Amino acid sequence: MAAEVAALFDGARLTLARRLAGLRKSDLAARMDKSPTAVAAWESGAKRPTAATVAQLALSLSVEPGFFAVRPDDVASVSTTPHFRSLRSTSQLARDQAFAYGQLAVDIATSLERHVEFPEPAVPSFPVSVDDPDGDGPERVARLVRERWEMSTGPAGHLVRLLEHQGVLVVFSPPQAATVDAYSFDSRLRPVVILNPIKRDYYRQRFDVAHELGHLVMHSDAEPGGRIVEDQAHRFAAELLMPADQIRHLLPATMGGSAWRTFGRLKEQWGVSIQALLYRARWLGRLSDVSYRNAMTTISARGWRRDEPGLVSAIEQPSLLPRAVQLLDQEGIDEGALVAQCRVPVDLFRMVTARSPDLPPVDAALPEDDSPRGRVVSLLDRSRRPNGNRGESVGR
Repeated sequence: MAAEVAALFDGARLTLARRLAGLRKSDLAARMDKSPTAVAAWESGAKRPTAATVAQLALSLSVEPGFFAVRPDDVASVSTTPHFRSLRSTSQLARDQAFAYGQLAVDIATSLERHVEFPEPAVPSFPVSVDDPDGDGPERVARLVRERWEMSTGPAGHLVRLLEHQGVLVVFSPPQAATVDAYSFDSRLRPVVILNPIKRDYYRQRFDVAHELGHLVMHSDAEPGGRIVEDQAHRFAAELLMPADQIRHLLPATMGGSAWRTFGRLKEQWGVSIQALLYRARWLGRLSDVSYRNAMTTISARGWRRDEPGLVSAIEQPSLLPRAVQLLDQEGIDEGALVAQCRVPVDLFRMVTARSPDLPPVDAALPEDDSPRGRVVSLLDRSRRPNGNRGESVGR
């Protein structure tokens, strides 16, 4: 196998495996007792590794030699720069690892599409300029998306399912790689949204999904991570989930009397957090700045910044890939055959195709600013094996 792969070696696949493992070129070189220059040459295609070196690379990165063989579609060359929430809160190494995981998800989905038909990507492109931060572009675009996708009046339904029906690949990142918050990118094969598995908050996750959709629709050419770009995605999400003309008259104008009860009821009806509703009320001119600040002080005093009370505890989960694996199994194409075809470690295949990954204890949740910091853990670490349970069947 190593000899065959050496003849078809793709340096981009080596880069992908190295980043999945959370390694720099120098780290990989040290593992193999090679020079960083040699690793760089293999990745760039300037030099081709020998069969023995391919075997050594595979062992060092916990993949099969076949992982490095050329693919019909190079996910690295067709992927745009991902939109990460904060470029300062996570290291470049962690962002590279997260992006590599997203690219691997596209690779697996593309492989599964040889057997099943997924929805064609139908995410519209409505660019909004970052040079007009005060314009109403994000709100107009959110209304256009609602119209284009024929979303009914009132609260949005299952957002993850909605995106999947429009050809968006939605997956959870592994818990050990959750130092990066939700992010998105366009692979040119299909758009991708990667959700953080640690939040476990139905209401906040829906806003995350809408936020990342905003990036996909508005910011295909925008530089990721900037304050204006993130603010525009936030405003898009607010309008998509809480259309101004439908919710303005429902929002309390003061925080007296039964206002908190009203916000609690609206939270359950619209599937958004009380904090998002408060911000919306302020943005739409229903609450004054003073009333908003006082309300947020109360939110903090009650411990609701990260843990608001709510009736829905189960988060929205993707079904596109899990359902595909289940259908193929019923047709006699089992997981082993799919893993062999994808040429990826079974651990990663199960992570990508799961409805929800194994989650750490609740006390490992995100800090209040949603910008966790931590060391990069290899996504190829076989000691962190998931249970592989794909969950119950969910019809599409």
